[in-house]
Amino acid sequence: MTGEHAHWQTFGERTIYDNKWVRLGLTDVQAPNGERWEYHVVHLARIAIALIVDEQDRVLMLWRYRFVTDQWGYELLGGLVEDGEDPTATAAREAAEESGYRPLGEPEHLIGFEPLPGQVTAPVDVFLWRGAEQIGEPTDTEEVGRLEWVWLSRIPGLAQRQQLLGAGALVPLLYYVASRGAGAAGGQDEPTESA
Repeated sequence: MTGEHAHWQTFGERTIYDNKWVRLGLTDVQAPNGERWEYHVVHLARIAIALIVDEQDRVLMLWRYRFVTDQWGYELLGGLVEDGEDPTATAAREAAEESGYRPLGEPEHLIGFEPLPGQVTAPVDVFLWRGAEQIGEPTDTEEVGRLEWVWLSRIPGLAQRQQLLGAGALVPLLYYVASRGAGAAGGQDEPTESA
């Protein structure tokens, strides 16, 4: 087949590495041009992310360091969906563990996406809450960072300066700001406030 109906065919996959966080497979594939070979595919666990926005048009984030890319920047709260766990529950649990804030009210499924579909399966679900209450200190000592309520009006600038770490922050934040329309973030230029 050619044109818009051309597609890749798969004939199975063999796993060459596997653990709780990542599985690496070699997939027997055939391209639309007829060529066939084994293609590396990385499978990552499903991630659930909490986007918590308050009544002042601020979003709750962690400023942290990621050694893999040697970067400091902002991330949203979230983590791996455990076996049998609902992704909404994961997002709420991870937010509380990483920040000490419990999301309030019913969440809205904001967006779902695959960040690297060329070689990686890494399903991400993002849930929006419009408020949170502080219930204590963060309990996840591995996810260390400086907790901040960041003005939504700062998001485009942070994205331009590569200070939103990864697709898990970049995609939902830009989508949320864009979905509110031009200037909907209030045009505020107030500095960040630490929680």
